[in-house]
Amino acid sequence: MVRYLIYCLCLSMLTGCSNADKSIKVKGSDTEVNLAVSLAENFYKVHSDFSVAISGGGSGLGIASLLNGQTDIANSSRPLNSEEIELLKAKGIAIRTVIFAEDATAFIVHRDFPLDSIDVPSLTRILNGQYKTWKPVTGQDMAVNIYGRQSNSGTHSFISKKLNIQFSRDAKEMNGSAQIVEGIKRDKSGIGYVGAGYILHGGVNQPVKVLKITSKKGIKSVSPLDTKAIAAHLYYFQRPLYQFIPITSWNKVDAFIDFEKSAAGQKIITESGYYIIPR
Repeated sequence: MVRYLIYCLCLSMLTGCSNADKSIKVKGSDTEVNLAVSLAENFYKVHSDFSVAISGGGSGLGIASLLNGQTDIANSSRPLNSEEIELLKAKGIAIRTVIFAEDATAFIVHRDFPLDSIDVPSLTRILNGQYKTWKPVTGQDMAVNIYGRQSNSGTHSFISKKLNIQFSRDAKEMNGSAQIVEGIKRDKSGIGYVGAGYILHGGVNQPVKVLKITSKKGIKSVSPLDTKAIAAHLYYFQRPLYQFIPITSWNKVDAFIDFEKSAAGQKIITESGYYIIPR
């Protein structure tokens, strides 16, 4: 059974595809995949001699591809862990790390769900399985259905570490953000998590409700879609987005990284629902 969902974009001309120095592979974070595609499409408009292939599947997959020499850029929504750092050293793979945007993780429910915000302690008890129903939160005796990701997902790891939890054994392990959104659209007692940029990418008519988050009851709740709050670092679940690049690929990808940092690239990052890193 395929354990991850691959999104693929290949932008190329015959001359570009024949030139290995102009063929860039980007693999990894499902959170970043829509943004990566938008950047690649617009990069190709001004650098048509390049080919750029984008695939998602999770941060763990991207980092594994980095270790196996199968990608030029590993997109990740989490930092490298100690085991991955040691494996890179053992394989003699030197890398450069680029933090190219910031993301906020959105917790989503059915659009008709009778809740607009949730505090972190309640969310913790829902995700770790302590609350089996929504009754302690909404007063309604409906089963909690968690739509999550596999353990190799950067978003899964980020939430687990942020809340210091192990996810409920009953949590569904979905193959990406698209499956989570589709599951929540059909499930009136479901809760899931995706990158805010993924939700914003769909436009104003969102198929799900994004919950506001408060650190504890009595404190003002904050939406992951609130640009000003993110800029002020007021949202509980926001994080940098990483790109890990082997030194051997740097000359090849340099033009693409420069495009990300350009005014055009920064505009794409913002319009895609992500947040630029002050430089």
